[in-house]
Amino acid sequence: MTARETPPFRADHVGSLLRPPALLEARAAHGKGDIDDAALRAVEDDSIADVVRMQEEAGLQGITDGEFRRTFWHLDFLRQIDGVTVTEGNFVARFRKDDGSEVGFRPPTMTVTKRLGHVRDIQARDFEFLASVAGRTPKVCIPSPSMLHFRGGRKAIDETAYPDMDAFYEDLARVYNEEIMALAALGLRYLQLDDTNFAYLCDDGIRDATRALGEDPDELPHTYCKLLNAALAGRPDDMAVTVHMCRGNHQSAWVAQGGYEPVADILFNELDVDGFFMEYDDDRSGDFAPLRFLPPGKTVVLGIVTSKHARLEPADDVKRRIDEAAGFAPLEQLALSPQCGFSSTVDGNDLTVDDQLAKLRRVVEVAEDVWG
Repeated sequence: MTARETPPFRADHVGSLLRPPALLEARAAHGKGDIDDAALRAVEDDSIADVVRMQEEAGLQGITDGEFRRTFWHLDFLRQIDGVTVTEGNFVARFRKDDGSEVGFRPPTMTVTKRLGHVRDIQARDFEFLASVAGRTPKVCIPSPSMLHFRGGRKAIDETAYPDMDAFYEDLARVYNEEIMALAALGLRYLQLDDTNFAYLCDDGIRDATRALGEDPDELPHTYCKLLNAALAGRPDDMAVTVHMCRGNHQSAWVAQGGYEPVADILFNELDVDGFFMEYDDDRSGDFAPLRFLPPGKTVVLGIVTSKHARLEPADDVKRRIDEAAGFAPLEQLALSPQCGFSSTVDGNDLTVDDQLAKLRRVVEVAEDVWG
C-alpha cells in the first residue's frame, strides 16, 4: 500500500476545529457592537494561521481554516445565496447524547423567498487567505446544496417563485456551479460538500418525518445525486471533490441513527465525486457491509476516530476496524479521519484542544502504519 498524493488523503479530517478563546471573545465583542468587521477578521486571520500550523505539525495534508469564520457549518454559507431568507428557529431540535441526556437547540430556519441567485463569490476571499498561509493542500468545506431543500421540503420554497420544483433544482445547481467554478479559477483543488441528508435518510424516524413533509425518502437520494452532479459539472479534472455525511454534531450530541444500506448503492454509483467521508465511530452508523457497493476509482474515508468525546482510541482498535472495513471494500480504496468536525457550530464538542490534537495525530499515526 502507498500514501496518496492527491485528496482525499490517507489521513484526513472533516474540517471544523475547536475555536480558540481569543476568537470566541472577539466574536462575542463583535456581536455586541464593541468591535467592527475588520477587527473581527483580523482575529480570525491570526487564529486561522495558528490552526493551519497545528494541522501541518500534526502531519495532515489537507488543510482547512477550521471553519473559524462561521457560527454554523451551513447557515453562514447558505444565507449568502440571493433568495434565501434565514429567520429565528421556530422549533427545538432534540440532539441526543450517548449518556441519554438531550441538548435543546433552536436552529435558525431557512426558506426560499424568491428566485435563487449567485450575486457574490461566497468563499473566494476566505479561500485566498487560507491558500496564502497553508503550506499544503488547502481544502474548502461548504454545505451540500441539498441542505436548502431537505429540512423544509416543498413547504419551505415559495410557490410563486418556484411553481415547478425542477426550476428550483436547476437554479440551485447553477448557483453552486458558479461558486465552485469561481473557486476553481482561484486555484482550489480540494472541495468538500457537507451533507447530513443522506445519513438522515437512513434513520427510520426521519424517513417517516420526510414522508409527512410530502417527500419520498426512497426518491430523494436520486434527486440529490442529480443536484450535486449538476452543481459540480465542468469542474477541473484535477479538482478532488468529496462528500461528508453526518448524523448531527452539536455539543457532542447527535440526531440520527441507522446504517448506510438504504443509500449506499445510490450514493456510491450515482454521485460523481472522488470520495466519501463516512461516520463509523459507534453502533449508530451500522456495519461496514454497505461498502460492498463502492466502485473502483472512489475512496471511502472511514470516520472511526470520534470527534464527540475525549477518549483517545487505541491505535490497535482503529487498525482492527480498518481491517473489518477492508472485508467489504479494497484497502487501497480506504482512508481514515475523525467521524465529523470538532466544532460544527461555534460551541464545539466536549473535548479540549489538546484532545483534538491527540486525535488528529492518532489518525496520522495509524494511516502511516496501515498505508505507508
